Amino acid sequence: MKRTLIVLACALFSGACAGPGTHEINSASNTDNVLAFGMGNDLKMFSPLKEIDKANVKRLTPVWSFSTSNEQGELAQPTVYNGVMYVVNGNWTYAIDVETGRQIWRTPVTYDRAVVRMANTGVLMRGPATIYNGKLYRTTVDCHVLALDMKTGKEIWKEKFAEWKESYVGIVAPIIANGVLISGMAGGDRTARGFIDGYDPETGKRLWRTYTIPAPGEKGSETWPNDKLPDAWKYGGGATWQPGSYDPELDLYYIGTGNAEPYNPKYRAGMDSLYAASLLAIRPKTGELVWHYQYLPNDSYDFDGTAESILADVRIEGKPRKVLFNVNKNGFLYVIDRTNGKLIAAHPFVNQNWAKSIDLNTGRPVLTDLLERAMKGETIDLLPRHATNASLSAYNPKTGLIFLNSWEYIRVMKFVDVKLTIGSSYIGIDSTSKIPDPAGYHMAIDPLTGKTAWRVPLKEYGSSAGNLATDGGVLFTGKLTGEFVALDQDTGQQLWQFKTGSAIMGPPITYTHKGVQYVTVLSGRGGAVSGRALGNTVPAGGYVYTFALKRD
Repeated sequence: MKRTLIVLACALFSGACAGPGTHEINSASNTDNVLAFGMGNDLKMFSPLKEIDKANVKRLTPVWSFSTSNEQGELAQPTVYNGVMYVVNGNWTYAIDVETGRQIWRTPVTYDRAVVRMANTGVLMRGPATIYNGKLYRTTVDCHVLALDMKTGKEIWKEKFAEWKESYVGIVAPIIANGVLISGMAGGDRTARGFIDGYDPETGKRLWRTYTIPAPGEKGSETWPNDKLPDAWKYGGGATWQPGSYDPELDLYYIGTGNAEPYNPKYRAGMDSLYAASLLAIRPKTGELVWHYQYLPNDSYDFDGTAESILADVRIEGKPRKVLFNVNKNGFLYVIDRTNGKLIAAHPFVNQNWAKSIDLNTGRPVLTDLLERAMKGETIDLLPRHATNASLSAYNPKTGLIFLNSWEYIRVMKFVDVKLTIGSSYIGIDSTSKIPDPAGYHMAIDPLTGKTAWRVPLKEYGSSAGNLATDGGVLFTGKLTGEFVALDQDTGQQLWQFKTGSAIMGPPITYTHKGVQYVTVLSGRGGAVSGRALGNTVPAGGYVYTFALKRD
């Protein structure tokens, strides 16, 4: 009788029962569906599926491929619900039949084409095709957040969140946390002031806005030179250009913020510049900042703090702890108590020369003389330029290992004067790169001890691909040159590869359909870093590739 009433209610109020709902997203227990970024709101990028394992992965074969009609880059992660795959990029939104790879519907993204000249990020999307209660949510490069009908692709609502002519762009997908649609922004290398917004997902009404750079008189404003440089905070950076993670038990949303602006510290009087290069714990219903941790006070190197945080429950010194792991662009892997923001550990995972260590008592880096030398006008070699490139790491809770793709690039930089022009680049450095051999690594590391389990060198380029670990002992990741690869989680040995048509930039996913395990990844060169690294050596052009074990 109870089931009959539920079915009748869904028939009468189909919009409310279209799914997926909050419980489905938070539990992530149905392997037929992939409902959130990172294979779950904890961003572990781990799947319990093990039909595909180390012994049989060599039998993995393409099932179907799908052109995304896009040359701007495929950096997003598909989602899957009830046999339908949803894919987003800067120009299109797609619904695809999981079994056949055939298009169900597609909706073009409409935006002011003039924004392309200003958006150094490119016209792209990071994060997932966000789905909730019958709607798909996304942003557009010209600063709109919108909702589409999951069944038809028709627009339901669309709201403008900023003015692109003032440096803002929309490249990051929203996330659902406690029934609120939370959305960020990009533009922190120009004249933007960072923020994060909360919306009513049904109507698009903005519920709150939390700025990442405090105005004078607000908490944290004492870390800005409001007397000597009273306008610095207005253009202070702190962009929220990568997705966050969510803990439903603590009801906290964790989001990283970008560099302070400009990089040249003299325009910020060398002050700490909160809440740039920080991790923020936000209450989803209100936007309240519950706690923060600043990875790098006075970020003058463009290290950011935007890398996604992986949520895990572990034992430390025999006691259970709720932690988060952050594989930071500054070259350190952080372990932080996610209940209060207290630093537990920080270990370097690449060659770096800007910090002697991270002080576990203060949480602040112990700096070398590198910044002082740069501020005196010296051209310096900064290691790393960026230790990762906005690519999801994976955490296997059974082995305790994190799998990541590192970059060993060196930034040759010199601070220079910069003029403030609204909407223009505002960084205050001259910069080039040196590429060492190897350029980076696929690697596995114990986040609690910092001990490296294995490293596989990447000779030509670092990797911008996400990582996916499965209970079958397989690690899926990719390369800028287009290879989608499967590695042995225990050793890093390559077990299988498939050459796609372009660069692997986003995170793969795995799921089941009619009892069969599938793996899907997007291919398509895009983004500023890969563009600088590759030039035109790898062709553009987006595709969705889906694989399964070859059947006898």
